[in-house]
Amino acid sequence: MSVQRRAADVVVVGPLPPPPGGMANQTQALCRHLEAEGLRVAVVRTNAPYRPAWIAGWRGVRALARLLPYLVRLWEAAGRAPVMHVMANSGWSWHLMAAPAVWIGSLRGCSVVVNYRGGQAAEFFARQWRWVRPTLARARALAVPSSFLQRVFRQYGREAEILPNLIEPGVERCAPEGGRFLVLVARNLEPIYDVATALEGFARFAARVPEARLAIAGQGPEAGRLRALARRLGIAERVDFLGALPHAELLRHLARADVLLNTSRVDNSPNALLEACALGVPVASTAAGGIPDIVEDGVSALLFPCGDAPAAAAALLRLYQDPALRARLAEQGRRLAEGYRWPAVRRRLFTLYTRASGGRFRPAAEAEGGHLEAGEGAP
Repeated sequence: MSVQRRAADVVVVGPLPPPPGGMANQTQALCRHLEAEGLRVAVVRTNAPYRPAWIAGWRGVRALARLLPYLVRLWEAAGRAPVMHVMANSGWSWHLMAAPAVWIGSLRGCSVVVNYRGGQAAEFFARQWRWVRPTLARARALAVPSSFLQRVFRQYGREAEILPNLIEPGVERCAPEGGRFLVLVARNLEPIYDVATALEGFARFAARVPEARLAIAGQGPEAGRLRALARRLGIAERVDFLGALPHAELLRHLARADVLLNTSRVDNSPNALLEACALGVPVASTAAGGIPDIVEDGVSALLFPCGDAPAAAAALLRLYQDPALRARLAEQGRRLAEGYRWPAVRRRLFTLYTRASGGRFRPAAEAEGGHLEAGEGAP
């Protein structure tokens, strides 16, 4: 679709599915809810498809081929809205995607809200803060999804507001299937998510629970190594590698699971954990990063140390043997999840937009309906 030259209420900058991912799903959900409020949303996609498609195979060229159209779309969109909402992450994503959006938005008179979501923020800032700081100074507001990241920014003299992740499961909890106990891992197959510990913990658990099965929803560079590990552990026939799933399909698998297992070493506010809580699926997780700020051990989840396969197995066994515990965790999880649904997030978000824009942002009562697309890939 061509770019429409009329005003927008909000510019949203971030990735969109496909491929599925936490920040992409959050960007899509944000746009959908803003539009449902009657607001005009201009979407500038940070992961737009390469054109022509063959450029994707040329590592040096593809970055430039994506960056130049991205900068043009930013410039066009930023001049037509009072607020720009930038979904930001650590590393090169910050430098190549978030920082240009902040500077262009500021230069074009758009009030920029940086929504920083990187679980590796502490490590990134330790190396790069001198480059990050001048960009953040151009933003009118800084929002993070957890008190964990709020503390990280406070160490560098910046106050951040908490804007919780949006969850909207859209499916109902399914009754567990008789004859099996399904454990689900919903993380990409990358070192920071330590799916190897999930496999090792599950192997110990499965040795005592014949009906146990493990499903792993995710893709990544460790896929081959993890499949080989499952074979060495003797559990290959009890593990299903599902690959990357569309969000709706992932939720259907989650709704059928008996337990969500998360073994990440670095984390902030994982969507899968929040969605499990919303669905009433008990959670066993490492206490990595911001996870203890979201769930309480023994109250809304079972937590264990990073990299500790025996502790992961013990948490799974405890949940398997104690249906009453599973029920208590499920009930507390549902209560916790209410703070991550749109009515709760909306109040925080619109207050943030109004303050950041000096009152120029006006909610739906003064907005005309419709969707404004600034570039490709609007949801």
